[in-house]
Formats: sequence, C-alpha cells, structure tokens
Amino acid sequence: MKPRITVITLGVDDLEKSLEFYRDGLGFRTEGIIGKEFEHGAVAFFDLQSGLKLAIWNRKDIAHEAKVALTPTSSTEFTIGHNVASKEEVNTVVEQAKKAGAVITDPAHDTFWGGYSAHFQDPDSHLWEVVWNPEWDI
Repeated sequence: MKPRITVITLGVDDLEKSLEFYRDGLGFRTEGIIGKEFEHGAVAFFDLQSGLKLAIWNRKDIAHEAKVALTPTSSTEFTIGHNVASKEEVNTVVEQAKKAGAVITDPAHDTFWGGYSAHFQDPDSHLWEVVWNPEWDI
C-alpha cells in the first residue's frame, strides 16, 4: 500500500456547530454541508493543502457506514498536527482557535526537544497540536 492520504474525516456530534468552528472560526475553505438529501450522507469538506481535505461527518453516520458500534469519544486517540513557521505563528493560531471556541488544553510553550507548541480541542474534543519545529521548513 502506498501512503496516499487524501481525506481525514472527523466524527462530530453537531455538524452545524463543527462547520461554524472550522469555517467561521478557523477560516477553513468549504462549500458547506453537502449530501443532506441522503440518509447518513450529510458531510462537509474543507480544503487543506494540495491533495488533502478535512471532512466532518456525524459520528452516528460514520458508525453506520463502517458497520461498527458507536462508542464514546476519546480525545487521546489521535492528534492533528498543524506545523507553522514560527513561535509567533503558534501564538496567533492558538489565539484564533480560542476565539473560535476551542478549549486550550496546553498553552504555547517551549518544548523539551527545542520546538514550541500548544494543544487545543475543537467542539467535539478532537485534539490539535500547533507546533513550530526548528528542524522543518514550512
């Protein structure tokens, strides 16, 4: 299998609330919610970088589609890493997320490995890390 990740889908409990957070709060581009005419089909896609999209889809619909049990959420199952070009940009993104309604779980700080990072949770407790890594060109 060649790694061709093209969509990262987040299960959400309130599609409209999550749409507002990502579109209005964080400024992610989207055409809004599509597929409402289909049972279990309402979803929103956001353009990230070239070839990669973020989707939000109701958790119940994901469980139905994948034929798995709907389980309680856990914010520690994975994180989404958002790498930026400077410490200042970490601060800016975290402030934007906070204004959008995110919960800041780990304020911006110097890391033990020489970077600078912070963590926040979206309305469904998905955990995002905003990080500046001095070893990576962004």
